[in-house]
Amino acid sequence: MNIVVIISAIAEWNAVKEIFPNLEIMQSLYGESAKIKINEQEIKMYHSGWGKIASAGMMQYVVDNVKPDVVFNLGTCGGFEGVVNQGDVVMVEKTFVYDIVELMGDLNIVEYYASSLDLSWLAEPHPFPTRKGLIASADSDLPPNKIPYLKSKGAIAGDWESGALAWVANKNNTRLLILRGVSDLVNENEGEAYDDLALFESRAKDVMKQLFDQLPKWIDAIKLDN
Repeated sequence: MNIVVIISAIAEWNAVKEIFPNLEIMQSLYGESAKIKINEQEIKMYHSGWGKIASAGMMQYVVDNVKPDVVFNLGTCGGFEGVVNQGDVVMVEKTFVYDIVELMGDLNIVEYYASSLDLSWLAEPHPFPTRKGLIASADSDLPPNKIPYLKSKGAIAGDWESGALAWVANKNNTRLLILRGVSDLVNENEGEAYDDLALFESRAKDVMKQLFDQLPKWIDAIKLDN
């Protein structure tokens, strides 16, 4: 089975290099890459960098050059206070992009770039509890004044990359599992990690450690007979 893990943010990738200090670091088109062994099989890891552009490019690069059976995206997200808790793991079922502004017509571009992920290839019950739901993506940290709108759309958390990753994966009929640990909470007034990069980096390490500790059992849950 050919498995790829895409890591987005710099803090998330730095955490991976701390978790696996003996990695042989290589270079891909978009950033660093490395290999690890899990369950006696080689797993290829790629650091894409943050945001929609790098994420879309990396996903297409991986699909074209590695031809994975399954892609994992492991990372952090900002959770909506009162909806999820810090430390929860969000299993992304749907995504939408909320920083699209269209002023010249009535095209529903937000809907065009929305995605639903088919996760029927994961055996149930799943190996770990998660919060399944919709994540909102933009090239932006979560603006507190956007939280009511995002909640009204059904989102439980936000990030920079899931929308692009899911859209490109679906275009290529590629299996994608996005698992995002809630590193910090945002409400209608403030975000607890805003102006506190050290807090985010510390929690990103905790999130990535948890997700990689759980990864072997998520891999065991893959069934490719669908």
